[in-house]
Amino acid sequence: MAGSVAWATADPYAAALRTGRGPLFLRRADGWLLPLEVERWCARADTVDRMVLDRCEGAVLDVGCGPGRLVAELAARGRTVLGVDVSEAAVDHTVGLGGQALRRSVFEPLPGEGRWDTVLLMDGNIGIGGEPSALLERVAALLRPGGLLIAETVPGQVDERARVQVVDTVGTPMATGAPFPWARVGTPALLRYARRAGWRPVAQWGAGGRCFAALRSLPRTSSSAEPPKSTALISSQRVRKPSGESPVADR
Repeated sequence: MAGSVAWATADPYAAALRTGRGPLFLRRADGWLLPLEVERWCARADTVDRMVLDRCEGAVLDVGCGPGRLVAELAARGRTVLGVDVSEAAVDHTVGLGGQALRRSVFEPLPGEGRWDTVLLMDGNIGIGGEPSALLERVAALLRPGGLLIAETVPGQVDERARVQVVDTVGTPMATGAPFPWARVGTPALLRYARRAGWRPVAQWGAGGRCFAALRSLPRTSSSAEPPKSTALISSQRVRKPSGESPVADR
């Protein structure tokens, strides 16, 4: 959770989401920089995004939803969808687009655990927590038996861990927040981790210079859980309505 707190308190990240512009980077201790695509994240879902969303099944949980373009697109399609993100600015932006979002880490208790049909890990979010195996285990607990995970991966043979900081210039680290663990994995590495954990790969593809993989969780022997409904998404949460009648669960 420490990494989530660091990301949430990264002022350059919040400022970039509020303005919809970069530059913004993840910076390793050795000075290596990973550009973050703030402008794309803050725009509406593009053609590649919509192709991914066409594959979603049932109720969708967008982990690390950022400013909410995918949540908003699914909501506009009439789908049951919830975004979760540790950043207050990200949650506010998602709600402003008409989506439901909850400010929380994926490793904290979430609504509808064990009943989601699809979980999304887009925009590099397979790196959350810095340990893909642990994240895959957590996602399996969120999905219904045989549920679908769609993850965006790094092109090529990449499998690395690092502690990073959010920076808004090449040389200046963020003023607040500690370094946090992050991971970058390509599709081959993700599939290795997934197979060891019992996931079943069902598809892998590329579009627009981006790479994706779809996996199914192991069926459980029995489950009386029903798919999460719209009302279930905000049950046992404090509801706020920052604009109009768009509810968002928060705590």
